[in-house]
Amino acid sequence: RAYLPGAGVFQCLVTGLGFKVKSAVTITYRYTSWKKHLSEADQEMWLPCGPLFHIKVQPWNVQAVYLPHFVCLEAVDTTGCSIAHFKSGNMTLEKPTELIPFSAVLVKPSFSLLGVLWRKFRSTLNSLPMHSLVLIFQQLSAAETTLHLYLIPDDNSVKQAIENQEIHWNSKFIPKPPPLRPLFFGCSYQVTSKNPVVIMPEEHLPFCYKSPNEQQLFVEIYIRNIVEDIELIMIDTRDKTEVWRALLRSGRNNSTVTWAYCLLGAAFVRKHKIALCERMWLLSVILLHLQHANVINIEEEEEVRGQKTKLRSNQVLLELLEKKGPEAQEQLYRILQIKDPYLIEDLESS
Repeated sequence: RAYLPGAGVFQCLVTGLGFKVKSAVTITYRYTSWKKHLSEADQEMWLPCGPLFHIKVQPWNVQAVYLPHFVCLEAVDTTGCSIAHFKSGNMTLEKPTELIPFSAVLVKPSFSLLGVLWRKFRSTLNSLPMHSLVLIFQQLSAAETTLHLYLIPDDNSVKQAIENQEIHWNSKFIPKPPPLRPLFFGCSYQVTSKNPVVIMPEEHLPFCYKSPNEQQLFVEIYIRNIVEDIELIMIDTRDKTEVWRALLRSGRNNSTVTWAYCLLGAAFVRKHKIALCERMWLLSVILLHLQHANVINIEEEEEVRGQKTKLRSNQVLLELLEKKGPEAQEQLYRILQIKDPYLIEDLESS
């Protein structure tokens, strides 16, 4: 839920969804599943190219909606783009008023379930360029260093679903840059390394769209002993060109995690308590994950939310986790690594 205080253009930092409004308004929105609403016949004709949103708002206050998409628009025929509305189980299509990088703009919208689709022309199969992400997580409870590597479209709903699953699996996020160039649905990309690693179940990852509620594809990378930097490479299997490269440095950040590292996570939270009080902006997301991980209960969550200011809410949460001990503080640190890595990086370098 977002309260927009007056006229202007606003964008959600979590979802990328944007609104142009002419007066103060409250908007509620959530992700929903394409697979649940898009019929099998429509799936043969249309390709989801962004999250599907369920939006509730007084429509007369909204002048335009900015729906996120992940198609790279350079040298692309944009006539294949449409915005889907779902009402009473039926889908209607509308052409966007404007198509800009990362957003499809619809002026004077009506609201229901909204999302960006692209028509599957034969000429565009395997040739529609997409912005993508490579996500890497390390399983903290594994006996040897185990990484999960995902290749997904740059869709925040899919990214969030993966993060939630990996937090449940007791993993930490290792931030790495996205691929060097746009990738293509229907193509396969191979993950390799010159270092002695084991990649399972196979080195090839198909690049495709799967709804957030589906299990996303990934490869597991096993590293017995990190004694040197590990280089990972991804290549396009069609022409063997390199599309992505990343370096995993040996040492605390990527080596097998022990209890000593948990103490370091707790030390980080204690050291930067004042800064975290002032700068933790994603409180609702943090509380959701802490409750999901059984670190806090519903009553404790309500106590934190019930404070009059965000600063006081953050302070109460940090004091609560401090009383619960190092493991609770470490869990907060892992959540912030995934949800606000730039804050972690800034504080660690200060």
